[in-house]
Amino acid sequence: MARSSVFAILAVGVALLASACTTTVVGVPVAAGGVINRNQGGDVDPSFINNTDGGEIDKLAGTVVKDVEKYWMDTFPATFDNKAWEPLRGGYYSVDTKSPKAPAPPCTDQASDVEGNAFYCPSADAIAWDRAALLPLLKENFGEASVMLVLAHEMGHAVQRRAGITPQAERANPQKYPTILLEAQADCYAGSFVRWVTEGKAARLQVERTALDPALEAMVVFRDPVGTTAGAQGAHGDAFDRVSAFQDGFEKGASLCAKMSVDNREFTQKGFESQQDKATGGNISLAETLKGIDEDINPYLQQQVTKLGKQWKQPKLKEVTSEPECGSGDQGPVAFCQDSDEVDVESGGQLAEIHKEIGDWSTGTIISSRYGLGVLAALNKPLTGRDAQKAVLCVAGAYSGQLLNKDDGYRLSPGDLDEAVQVLLRYDYAARDLKGDAPETGFERVSDFRVGAVGGFPACKLG
Repeated sequence: MARSSVFAILAVGVALLASACTTTVVGVPVAAGGVINRNQGGDVDPSFINNTDGGEIDKLAGTVVKDVEKYWMDTFPATFDNKAWEPLRGGYYSVDTKSPKAPAPPCTDQASDVEGNAFYCPSADAIAWDRAALLPLLKENFGEASVMLVLAHEMGHAVQRRAGITPQAERANPQKYPTILLEAQADCYAGSFVRWVTEGKAARLQVERTALDPALEAMVVFRDPVGTTAGAQGAHGDAFDRVSAFQDGFEKGASLCAKMSVDNREFTQKGFESQQDKATGGNISLAETLKGIDEDINPYLQQQVTKLGKQWKQPKLKEVTSEPECGSGDQGPVAFCQDSDEVDVESGGQLAEIHKEIGDWSTGTIISSRYGLGVLAALNKPLTGRDAQKAVLCVAGAYSGQLLNKDDGYRLSPGDLDEAVQVLLRYDYAARDLKGDAPETGFERVSDFRVGAVGGFPACKLG
């Protein structure tokens, strides 16, 4: 059985879903477009790829896999008790899925089986990709770095096989090796490789961190359908879990990825618990979101701030008709007003657009981050600077995480944490300090949010 890519989707779906991800919007630092720069020597000769057409897509794919191979040649022994890396026995296959006469790669019956897909075939120890209806559209909509993520992910499955996670082992112990864990581990391995590239260690590739934002958007698009349970057969993960795994590899390296197991990895993906939730996609109106946060967040933050020996002042949530002007800079459509102890919300305009475009917890993330500034004020900590930016995102993440785990009352629905990831990648509002400054990249914003979402309020280290 082929280990299919988490990015697998029909090409028409790529074009439709990706269209919203390539628009420059107000409040978003403009990323580098996901372009990979080549070091000296340029692209490799793709003739080593089976059935290549020698074109630009296969040159890019070939350049990526050569650096991925070198990374694992160096990294695999250090990660797996000095065991040497074994090159892929079956090599690489480029598939022209638009040609009815194109030869089929291993693990398939015909070339069209690969349409919109990239995969690792364990029986042949080979990696194949659709050069006609997947990689070109990834490159166009999410930048060249997204192609790098896809192929590095597939190599991650080859790493698993060499580490002993064979198809036989999976069949013998499916509870130990659920699909969602194996896909997360492959994402993690991809993250460790990409970190190596960003550090300038690759012989051929160079990529700036700003180029990763559009590539991570691809992970959002190619998540499991909202409402899929983590234990569902073939589950690959929601966007929050997939981006989290990638960032864990990026930040902590391949050794952490190798230790991932059902005992130490929790997944946020869950199914709908009611027909009403399913019918609405887990979303409520902006008015309902504001009401829910207003009633729910203060008791939570009061408890956390009291534990730190301070008093929570319970800012008033106030709707305003124009963009709020609080502090010494532009916080965006939602702002913490320290002088009046308010969180002012311009419920029309861009916030309403974001709510409609992404979903209810995109706005919930922005709003709860402004309460994060209130937490800093209550703790007599600076409300500006990088530490403040990290803190407000962490507080928003901690609040979101506990809402996900609540049994009743105001809580998150399936897909809500994905909406948080999306808004953090596209907009910097939730990260802005009192002056309106924020981290440059969505990658950083998501990482700071995840600290609280995974570790809870204590992980924000505000005591």
